[in-house]
Amino acid sequence: MTRLPTPADVASAAERIAPYVRRTPMLRVTVDGRPLWLKLEQLQLTGSFKLRGATNALLSGPRPERVATVSGGNHGYAVGTAARLLDLPTRVHVPVFAAESKVRRIKETGAEVVRHETYPEANRAARLEGGEPGGLYVSAYDDPAVIAGQGTVGLEIVADAPEVDALFVAVGGGGGLAAGLALGAGRRIIAVEPEGCHCLHAALAAGQPVHTEVDSVAMSALGAAQAGDLTYAILRASGVESHLVSDAELLAARDRLWDEFRLAVEPAAAVPFALWLKDEVAAEHPCVVLCGANTDWTPES
Repeated sequence: MTRLPTPADVASAAERIAPYVRRTPMLRVTVDGRPLWLKLEQLQLTGSFKLRGATNALLSGPRPERVATVSGGNHGYAVGTAARLLDLPTRVHVPVFAAESKVRRIKETGAEVVRHETYPEANRAARLEGGEPGGLYVSAYDDPAVIAGQGTVGLEIVADAPEVDALFVAVGGGGGLAAGLALGAGRRIIAVEPEGCHCLHAALAAGQPVHTEVDSVAMSALGAAQAGDLTYAILRASGVESHLVSDAELLAARDRLWDEFRLAVEPAAAVPFALWLKDEVAAEHPCVVLCGANTDWTPES
């Protein structure tokens, strides 16, 4: 297995990507009489945390001649944006179920989009292309540089709110953000997934990453069928806590973020807030990471 990233790798990533990413704010709120920190990563450039890992991956080794990746949306948008900032040609392979709003954003970066019938087909094509001479394949989650980049979210959280003792985070593309937070924040990690997209939950139950079926309103962002080997190893070693929420609960949480705080997020970003609202996991100083806002959803007037 590839070398696991370390907290030192996260610190190095923070310096490396600082000229290209936004330091996102923290918001202190009270909900149902309970205090909570919100990390507003949906305000990141490209609308999600994914730009951090993508940028770090492109800057961590020799400059490639071209870049290839596979993505249902946010990761492809981030890789396309990072490659545009670094003047690198990019091809993003996408499955047919990718949300059209996210595919449109990928194209707007200047990246070429290639559609495939299934995610595994798209992944195989991207890996082959990235493995050619001069190419670079950028994994959405199971890559040390990507994980380290995502971990910079955790560094910002503990710098701005050192009292935070638990991070509620959505797990989707294999757990890259959660694994990065475990390294970058050094705090308790509460990983949350929809009932229909539960690759980490299944991996922890089986003792190893296993294939799962994917079916959720949040599948465009959280639709990985299997947890990554690196992310799983990091999260298991960190003592991650795994929880599930229903689609109805995560959509209600999304709507509440808008109704009470005028925070517009995609369904995936509301997943950890949905668990926190259930008040089933005790934490004295919790922080919910709102990971993205790439959606065409608009609240009813």
